[in-house]
Parts: sequence; structure tokens; C-alpha cells
Amino acid sequence: MDAAADLTVLALDELPASWADAAHRLLAELVRGGAALGWVEPPSREEVSALLAGVTADVRAGDAALRVAVLDGRLVGLGYWTRYSRPTHRPHADLEKVAVDPATQGRGVGRALVTALVADARAAGVEVLTLDARGDNANALHLYRSLGFTEYGRLPDFVAVGERRYDKVFCMVDLRG
Repeated sequence: MDAAADLTVLALDELPASWADAAHRLLAELVRGGAALGWVEPPSREEVSALLAGVTADVRAGDAALRVAVLDGRLVGLGYWTRYSRPTHRPHADLEKVAVDPATQGRGVGRALVTALVADARAAGVEVLTLDARGDNANALHLYRSLGFTEYGRLPDFVAVGERRYDKVFCMVDLRG
């Protein structure tokens, strides 16, 4: 089956009312499986609602973009970037979260989300889009590199998950050229 034919990437104003519940289920499932999304334990519905409310407000203010991937009528991924709030950093934004259902990985979901978010950033006048990823997330780091992101720094053993330690990898893409 051609995933690209069935995959839709939606912007905030195109999302159905129930998308926040689906986003919570996806994020909680991913974190439960060990995904590096900023939580050690699966986030509560309230945590995800607060996060999404903040991102939504930033989108409406022109300081963020949010994209959701739907495959066969089911939310299978989401991602967003937010603009830096300091006045001297307004042309810069951070790709803060890209989450993809493991059952759909390898079907172009992450690539479609990141491509749409990069296009949104460029259209919003963002000059440099940055992100950080856990060093063991080889698939995500490969995806980002294939889309033009370059590594600009690394903090060895910075992320602690129980007794395990992981590098924090910083990447960026320059959108000025």
C-alpha cells in the first residue's frame, strides 16, 4: 500500500474537535514505550491539554506551527515548532516535538510532518530552525539529516532515564538561503 496516498498532514485550523484526545493517546503510548518526548512517565490528559493549549495560542499569534498526520482516518503523528520569545531571537524557532506512531514508522509520516513544519517556518520568516534529539534516536537523527539539518553540538550523557544516560544532540537548518 502506498502510504503517501493515504497520509494527510493537517494544520491547526483543519483539525477535528477530537484531535486533542487522540494526541494524548499517541503521546502517552509513545512515552510508555520509551520515546524521548520530554516526559519520563506518560503525560496526563491535563498535561497534554495544557501543552496543546499553549501551542495553539502561539499558532494563533503567528509564533508557532502545528501539524498533525492522519493515516486511514487515525491520528498517527504530530509535530510543532515555536518561535523563540526573546526579541533578539525572533527569526529563530525550535522544532520542539515530532511524535509518530511506531506502527506507521517507515511510511513517510515523520518526513511529511517535518517537511510541512519546515515549510511553515520558512513561510513565517523563521531564519534558523533548531531541534534537539536524544542521541540514541538514530531514526529521527537520520530523518533530520536527510532533510538538511546539521548537528551543531552534543552534550554527552546529558539525558538521564533511570540509570541510563544518553547524549543530547543539537541540530539546525538554515532557512535563509
